Amino acid sequence: MGIFWRPTTGCLSGICPPPRNVAAALCHHGVVCRAPRAPQRFWVPGCSGLVAQHPLVPTRGRDSTDVANPSAIVSAAKIVEGKLNGAGLNLLINNAGIFTPVSLETVDSEEMIRAYKTNAVGPLLMAQAFLPLLKKAAQDSREEGLSCNKAAIINISTLLGSIERTPESYFKPVISYRCSKAALNMLTRCQALTYGKAGILCVALHPGWVKTDMGTQEADLTVDTSVQGLLSVLPILSEKHSGMLLNWKGKTIPW
Repeated sequence: MGIFWRPTTGCLSGICPPPRNVAAALCHHGVVCRAPRAPQRFWVPGCSGLVAQHPLVPTRGRDSTDVANPSAIVSAAKIVEGKLNGAGLNLLINNAGIFTPVSLETVDSEEMIRAYKTNAVGPLLMAQAFLPLLKKAAQDSREEGLSCNKAAIINISTLLGSIERTPESYFKPVISYRCSKAALNMLTRCQALTYGKAGILCVALHPGWVKTDMGTQEADLTVDTSVQGLLSVLPILSEKHSGMLLNWKGKTIPW
């Protein structure tokens, strides 16, 4: 029987503000998408508190979730590899992200670079570091096609990264966030074209505008609504969704 591990980055902000966070929700639900005949395990780097109460979740310090730090990413991959005991990794969720309310008039180069490092470069490096484990899971799987049960990279993106739909959401310019998430969407597409050949599903998901420290109380969705939506979408993802941007209801968002 295989051991299914699902690392999730980004447990300190965005749709993961403790104690109401996606990482905790994954633990509470036990699985993201159920794999028959196999025990489920999660490793959520950098989470503590509520998440640490789950007996199958070893936690690390804050540095292990710093996706802008290449050495921290390499260390995280080594830790997960050790926990897997020779098994592959089925699902990597890149949830870490930063958001700064800057406009074209106020944004500077430092902020743009900071946003790109976390929102686009971080997921790139995470995928590179965990790729051998994802490939192993895909190779060892008996499932046909692409799925989260087999091997998958899920990049948590946003509607604000959609170029086509920018006019309807531009009441919040947030330039560095928009541009870096548009880059993440392109990264997802490129990952799908490259890693799909190895049996790895790559999809970008928009969790909605959620009531968190990042989304503020102006947002439309509660954390629970967003999480329930994401949890219902993950099990139905397949090769037809490869390289696409979907919302928390599973509906396609144009690039």
